[in-house]
Amino acid sequence: MRFRALVLSVGPGPTSAWAGRDSPGAVSAPPGQRRGRVSATGTAPGENTPGLLNEAVPSWCPSAARRGSLRAAGRGRAVTSRGRGSGRRAGRGPAGAMSASAVYVLDLKGKVLICRNYRGDVDMSEVEHFMPILMEKEEEGTLSPILAHGGVRFMWIKHNNLYLVATSKKNACVSLVFSFLYKVVQVFSEYFKELEEESIRDNFVIIYELLDELMDFGYPQTTDSKILQEYITQEGHKLETGAPRPPATVTNAVSWRSEGIKYRKNEVFLDVIESVNLLVSANGNVLRSEIVGSIKMRVFLSGMPELRLGLNDKVLFDNTGRGKSKSVELEDVKFHQCVRLSRFENDRTISFIPPDGEFELMSYRLNTHVKPLIWIESVIEKHSHSRIEYMIKAKSQFKRRSTANNVEIHIPVPNDADSPKFKTTVGSVKWVPENSEIVWSIKSFPGGKEYLMRAHFGLPSVEAEDKEGKPPISVKFEIPYFTTSGIQVRYLKIIEKSGYQALPWVRYITQNGDYQLRTQ
Repeated sequence: MRFRALVLSVGPGPTSAWAGRDSPGAVSAPPGQRRGRVSATGTAPGENTPGLLNEAVPSWCPSAARRGSLRAAGRGRAVTSRGRGSGRRAGRGPAGAMSASAVYVLDLKGKVLICRNYRGDVDMSEVEHFMPILMEKEEEGTLSPILAHGGVRFMWIKHNNLYLVATSKKNACVSLVFSFLYKVVQVFSEYFKELEEESIRDNFVIIYELLDELMDFGYPQTTDSKILQEYITQEGHKLETGAPRPPATVTNAVSWRSEGIKYRKNEVFLDVIESVNLLVSANGNVLRSEIVGSIKMRVFLSGMPELRLGLNDKVLFDNTGRGKSKSVELEDVKFHQCVRLSRFENDRTISFIPPDGEFELMSYRLNTHVKPLIWIESVIEKHSHSRIEYMIKAKSQFKRRSTANNVEIHIPVPNDADSPKFKTTVGSVKWVPENSEIVWSIKSFPGGKEYLMRAHFGLPSVEAEDKEGKPPISVKFEIPYFTTSGIQVRYLKIIEKSGYQALPWVRYITQNGDYQLRTQ
């Protein structure tokens, strides 16, 4: 994938002593790729401290430094649950901030595979009521993600052949509990690849260790798998005296990034990826259109840098008197935990200390009318139940300077079709009988072009007219250097106290999401 060149002018660093420091020279792109440069700023000393993110950490959260499982730092740990939480932690959260009392992993029959009691205020045998209530609600058609028995609430999710259940007796923050359960699934999957009943039974030692670090006294703690893998591994450890202390990230305010990271070449790669969901009726009316976007990053920066990202956000442009400029109104924005939300709410600046490596910085959605990027017209003729003919016309409806790559048009055909014959002006056509479809593949589809494909099938069986609905035509594609919404990266500032020069790169990609066109 080639990268689009984008040069952005960025003002000097926050202090005048560092003005004029950002004059990066020419940089060669990595082998086989052409990337776009984003100019980076100089660095102001004293700008970057872990305190920058203090506002993002709730003041009521128990300190990670006091977690029981790391009190004997670095030593090999026995497979024992810490049991009831210590009394000194009680009352740490404000009213209404209660989280989970216990977490269970059950099989499909409701048998407990592993569990962890965090607060001791709910009888662990209460989970025996979970499966009967779930089956009863399922039969009644009133199943919900929150079930109740007496004064106990069960918050649950299902993954493969497992149920993950959290219990709470008091007023819990439900969104926090569900977010934690999905995070548990993510962490376990990264440790064991496939999270299922067998992997739970084979790795119960590690799972107990992970449960101890993921939550403390009912409050989520270290949930970043990269940080957890620094001190919880799948290899056995012998008990040692005088072992080294746990990583600083365990007690650091910036728990998602380790200290002391060093790279010979400091680089940041930023991908703006948008997926287009589209549903078009047989008469050509757009029934549903939606853009789902995400900004993904790969960060290879030394130290503890602060990054500031600016977009052509409509709210920002309106507030600063630039309402007539080209801007995008983002909806349903979701950020990675590293982003300072208070800063974004105040001035729409995305400020953060990034994790090391690859992560998703943010996602967004736009419910807006989208002109179909690749338009499909189909004419299907059935002749006396002996043969069927298709004429498919594909037209690209984006600018000529852009090109769609790896286009695949999936056209459904009858199950009993045989003896295929194809003719196309570009690309190749393949019959996939196991899926009852033909796939028209076009490696490169420039904007403003129109291509035609004809297909002929024999129908050996004589059947009544098919009254059931026919599956729609679906399209797959990828358009580099292009965004449907028009979102743009205005600047990316990199601030680190050592003052090194970093190389930011950006690329834009639009791809298909659920992209379908009905034929009847």
